[in-house]
Amino acid sequence: MERTLWVLALAALVVLVFFGMRRGWLARARRQGAELPAFPSAPAEPGEYRLPAATGMYIGTTKADDWQDRIAVGDIGHRANGTIRLHERGVRIEREGASALWIPAESVADARLDHKLANKVVPGAGLVVVTWRLGEHMLDTGFRGDDKQAQTEWVEAIRALAPGDDAARSGARTETTREQVSRQEEK
Repeated sequence: MERTLWVLALAALVVLVFFGMRRGWLARARRQGAELPAFPSAPAEPGEYRLPAATGMYIGTTKADDWQDRIAVGDIGHRANGTIRLHERGVRIEREGASALWIPAESVADARLDHKLANKVVPGAGLVVVTWRLGEHMLDTGFRGDDKQAQTEWVEAIRALAPGDDAARSGARTETTREQVSRQEEK
């Protein structure tokens, strides 16, 4: 009898924890839904491909100033395997079991290799992170490609989409990216 009570108490505690987590996620989605504008849709003609498509995992989207503040609006907060495509007019991330995410070229502010985003930490600089503007908000969107050797090329190509990208800024960012890759390969 005593064992049954302990099992029931533990089960109730687990249900309570999951209920609290779900309630917190829904409250975050409601709060962010009120402050964020609608996510853009991909145009019918996104333009020519700039790179071959890459497969991997969509990690998530966060506010740019906080790598752990995951965006929970709609299904944007759900991790999913997918394919990233770089077009002349933007970046498209097609996710399995979730809606596609479109980042217009004019919204791209920067791209980098990083090791953390949306409560996911990977060894070395294993994530391609795109910083972009949605209305008045800056967001970071992360993708972990299956081909780790192509990630530097992806970062440089996405940076080239950013409006107002001058050669000095581009050169400094490329050097930073190469240093990150070198450190990753040393590990």
